[in-house]
Amino acid sequence: MHEAVLSIEDAAGVRTLRLQRPALHNAFDARLIAELTTALEHAGRNPVVRVVVLAGAGASFSAGADLQWMRGMAAASEAENRRDADALARLMRTLDELPRPTLARVHGAAYGGGVGLVACCDIAIGSDQARFGLTESRLGLLPAVISPYVIAAIGPRQARRWFASAETFDAATAQAIGLLHQVVPADELDAALARQVRLLLAAGPHAVAGAKSLVRDVAGCHDRDQLDHDNAALIARLRVSAEGQEGLSAFLDKRTPAWVPREDG
Repeated sequence: MHEAVLSIEDAAGVRTLRLQRPALHNAFDARLIAELTTALEHAGRNPVVRVVVLAGAGASFSAGADLQWMRGMAAASEAENRRDADALARLMRTLDELPRPTLARVHGAAYGGGVGLVACCDIAIGSDQARFGLTESRLGLLPAVISPYVIAAIGPRQARRWFASAETFDAATAQAIGLLHQVVPADELDAALARQVRLLLAAGPHAVAGAKSLVRDVAGCHDRDQLDHDNAALIARLRVSAEGQEGLSAFLDKRTPAWVPREDG
């Protein structure tokens, strides 16, 4: 039997997907890509799951592509490489569009595709010991598949530098360019993550799930009249929804909304 390459942990509406290739710094291969994609799809369909945390076992978050896997792909045909790249693209799109809020718990190395995973998550919190790199150009390659998500996170100007230079950078730089939202000491990483989870669980589940769709729709719309129409329809629909009614009633009644988990479990 194969050893597990991914673990799935559930606790009070939070599903943690942990990459489990610590000896290889959680490097990608075809199996890990497929299993992570499937796990994300299942989490997105599970009504009990309200938050998804992406983490890595061992010393690193993810060091990018597995060298043995890359060696095999270098000997494969262009068509085989295309199928392989399509699978990675599906993983990144699935994570980026997951109808649940996603958090990246980043420590150690996050290189190549690991940076892509961080960029696809809604919230990224990193240890001050984390290191990052888009190192593909050293191999005569480019971070093509992950580029839409990385550019969305750090912007075109920063992407030009890091894509071309393959230079590694630290957590403070990752925060400064927009890849990380927060940097904390390594021993405070889990506490910082837990605080973000509590904030997400205190908000309306449907509102939280729809937040990324709203951002994507607004950012990609160039018809301002249509945008105003769509956003007015959205807020009207939310105000009369069961969740909107509960949220407004709880606020006016000065009570906790029903969706907030009780501290006693």
